[in-house]
Amino acid sequence: MDTPTPPTPRPIDSGAVTSPALPEPDVRLPVRPELADEQPYGAPQLDVPVLLNVNENPYPPSPAVIDSIARAAAEAASGLNRYPDREFLDLRADLADYLLEESGAHLAPEQVWVANGSNEVMLHLLQAFGGPGRTALSFAPTYSMYPEYARDTHTAWVTGNREQDFTIDPERAVSLIQEVRPAVVLLPSPNNPTGTALRPEELNPILAAARTSGPDGAASVVVVDEAYAEFRRTGTRSALDLLADNPHLAVTRTLSKAFGMAGARVGYLAASTDLVDRLRVVRLPYHLSAVTQAVARAALTHRAELMAQIASLRTERDALATWLTEQGLQVVTSDANFVLFGRFEDRNAIWQGLLDRGVLIRQTGPEGWLRVSVGTPQEMARFRTALGEVRQA
Repeated sequence: MDTPTPPTPRPIDSGAVTSPALPEPDVRLPVRPELADEQPYGAPQLDVPVLLNVNENPYPPSPAVIDSIARAAAEAASGLNRYPDREFLDLRADLADYLLEESGAHLAPEQVWVANGSNEVMLHLLQAFGGPGRTALSFAPTYSMYPEYARDTHTAWVTGNREQDFTIDPERAVSLIQEVRPAVVLLPSPNNPTGTALRPEELNPILAAARTSGPDGAASVVVVDEAYAEFRRTGTRSALDLLADNPHLAVTRTLSKAFGMAGARVGYLAASTDLVDRLRVVRLPYHLSAVTQAVARAALTHRAELMAQIASLRTERDALATWLTEQGLQVVTSDANFVLFGRFEDRNAIWQGLLDRGVLIRQTGPEGWLRVSVGTPQEMARFRTALGEVRQA
């Protein structure tokens, strides 16, 4: 995980005369010991022409989407003196309808949960099922926020290893699950940072073993994190297909990626009603604002337009992977909107060389690899030119 550089505070010139700052009293805050040396999570936020480092959708909302969102937000604003709908069943019904169209999953609104980004959804899961004396398990390399969810909920963190091609060996995975007896198993599909999707032969044995592998003989909650699922290749299955037979399975999604709504902060999951009800216990009251609910519902009315956009990003991803391979680089097959490529003796030098040319990508994953998000055709042309120059320098 990249360690961000803390921003330098800038003074605000209000025109008023201010008194000299008084020295702060010498008081030591009671920070939890495990947080004492931690830095806030975050990828570098730099002002460069081409941003390809955090897997955003490169296309802003269309005027039609913006108009729908503005009207919905204005209507919600008229009632901001009241608390928002605590159960937001209308939004949950809209998402269930979308998942039926996108993946063929038949879900009741009560089987859908929504929070402020999939990060908060994950935190709810660890609050409900993790905690002191319990363990969360994943397989590295994997999403760098997972251990932070565990840390923040006092949940122990254990990782197994993926294979050389970044798949998961089901026999080794089942053996580790039986040994660790985790309360929660976190499985991103497609995996971040590699883009690798779970195959049924990996997931089905894990789900079977997890039925009784949790604390005190309970199940382990298996979370399949499908943040990038809409970008998957034809024939790649969604874990939503398996929900009916696996009440200990949760499938998380987001509007940040495919819908281009990263700034709206809307994440959600699908699961059994019993599992969702456990999350309702730990959420903060009225955690999802009326404006957030309105924005999400408005965006979902434009899903046909947004899904058409996804097809072009898939095409751009596949063209990027082909080009990188033609340059003699190793490329991991991706079902996401990014590509992991390498291997470089000094990946930092490649990263810095690209940055010097106005292109920001991500240093993440195993040593020697870099990850580039899929951008517009113009952005990808800038990336290809810059990478060629850096490698020839």
